[in-house]
This record gives sequence, structure tokens and C-alpha cells, in this order.
Amino acid sequence: MVTIKSKSEIEKMREAARIANLAQKNIEKAIRPGISTLELDKIAEKTMKENGAYPAEKGYPSGIKGIPDFPAAICASVNDNIIHGIPSKYTILKEGDIVSIDLVACKDGFNGDCARTYPVGKISNQAQKLIEVTEQAFYEGMKFARKGFRLGDVSHAIGEYVNKNGFSVLREFEGHGIGREMHEDPAVPNYGKAGRGIRLEPGMTLAVEPMVIAGSPDMIEGDDGWSIWTYDGSLSAHYENTILITEKEPEILTLA
Repeated sequence: MVTIKSKSEIEKMREAARIANLAQKNIEKAIRPGISTLELDKIAEKTMKENGAYPAEKGYPSGIKGIPDFPAAICASVNDNIIHGIPSKYTILKEGDIVSIDLVACKDGFNGDCARTYPVGKISNQAQKLIEVTEQAFYEGMKFARKGFRLGDVSHAIGEYVNKNGFSVLREFEGHGIGREMHEDPAVPNYGKAGRGIRLEPGMTLAVEPMVIAGSPDMIEGDDGWSIWTYDGSLSAHYENTILITEKEPEILTLA
């Protein structure tokens, strides 16, 4: 069931989203060749705790027997690791890498979720284009994240823009509603047909997150039970914000 947030709930979501964005900014400042993804994880968790929040991803259940709960405060996915990369002291960023950081801050019972892909030093032209197209795909979707449009209008706009630029979207994973739970209804795919799906209403809060691959859209699962990789070893990028549907333009909560 899709929930409509009250004014007081929206204020709590704004605060959680603000902290999530702050954690991203602190990570961005720290990214450089030679830093480990575990160090980035510690920066995010410290930022959240200093602001009265906690990392909702840490301890998130896998739901699969034999696969442990997610062990870290962030997902840190490098190059061909699309999503759900587990931070490690052994994963050292190097010049030319791109790293996707996905994190969720929870405060006062509400969640703010955002993802960014960052360059590490000087990167290739293709990698730069991939990052830019992934971010712009989100904003193409925002043109339809308005009262009266349907969810499929958002999904269609994202997928069409990505395809037009010669890239692929990851189809097996998608965005989602967000609020008291990290993942709520509705699912928000990054492809689909316009004019389909629920009609958007003020008070809905969504995490919209294009996950874009430079090559084949096919994926493989990592041995850790969490990480998702490109099948052909091509680069991938991720961009996400928590948004609020309003009477007018969507409010992007994780950019405040």
C-alpha cells in the first residue's frame, strides 16, 4: 500500500534526507586514490551519528538463508560493481576508478536514501559520460514526478533517456517508496511504458534511482550474496534521491 505522508512526517523525512546528503558530501570530500571503501564507510556512519541518525543499511536483512545481514553503513560499488558493494579495507580506490556510494540515514523513525557515483582522480571520457547520463536520467524522470502523472511516465522517461545515450538500465533492481521503512510501495522501475502504473499524488515519497550500465544490461551476483556486477565487465553508475510529490514540482529532499 502506498502511504501519503502527513506534514509532520514529511518534516522528519526532510531531516533524515538532509543528513543522508551531508554524509554524501563528506564522502565526496574524502574520495581520492589510495583511500579504502571501509574508510568511506566510517565517514558516513560518523556523520550520521553526529547528527542523531543511524545508517539504516547496516544490519539490513538479506532475507536469504545463509546470507548474513548487510554489514556496513554504505554500499560502495567500484567500476563494474553495479550496486550493493560491501566496503572493505582491501578495496583501495585508484586513479581512474568510479565509485558508487548508496546510503540511507534514519532519524526519528524515517529514512532518507541517496546514491551518487564519483570519479577517482582523472577518469575516461566514457566513464564521465556514464556518470552524467545516469544523473540526467534521474532529472528526466523528475519532469513527470508530478501530481496527476503516472508512475510509468517517470520510469519511461528514465529508460528512454538512458537508451538514447547508448547505455542500458539494470532491470532486476528498481527504486521504491520510502518513509518509515527503507523500502515501501510502490516499486519504481527505470524502464516501462508511459501512462501505466499508479497516479502520483501529493504526499507520496519515493526513492528514484537510475542504475545504468555502459554495456550489456545483464548482471551476475557476487559470492557474498549482496554485490551485483555487470555481466560483461563494463562500467556502471548509480544516482538516487528521495523525492516528495507536491502540488507542483517534486521536492528533492536529499539535495537540501
